[in-house]
Amino acid sequence: MAKRISHKDSLCGVARPLDAIGDWWSLLIVRDAFDGLRRFGEFQKNLGLAKNILSARLRNLVAHGIMDTVPAADGSPHQEYVLTAKGRGLFPVLVALRQWGEDFFFEPDETHVLLLDKKTSLPVRKLELRAQDGRILSPEDTFVRMPQRSAKQSRC
Repeated sequence: MAKRISHKDSLCGVARPLDAIGDWWSLLIVRDAFDGLRRFGEFQKNLGLAKNILSARLRNLVAHGIMDTVPAADGSPHQEYVLTAKGRGLFPVLVALRQWGEDFFFEPDETHVLLLDKKTSLPVRKLELRAQDGRILSPEDTFVRMPQRSAKQSRC
């Protein structure tokens, strides 16, 4: 198996965070944390993930400041995993991924889980990318400006 390449020196805002969340298990752990899971055993049971893989992913999320460990709320000797502000910042990313998945990976009449607004119990509105003046943007309406880079920095 090829060694993973680190993107820690990349100038790209897509590539650099992939060192922290670039595998599906990490995003599923974060998803489950948003759903209220906090303990190792809860994550393992929900994901069906081997202990060594779960442990490595949790360590990575903690090391990157996405999750933190805290004493168990019930006073037991266990530790719990909670999202940090940086981890909570992934909420729009997960909503965008969820909505993209709903649009392209389910048949129109196929049943799937829904993200609902707690206040209204209505489905969350589709995310929209907007310009500073409020216009809805498509990929054709944007471009990436590359700064000058050093030899060790990768392109976006």
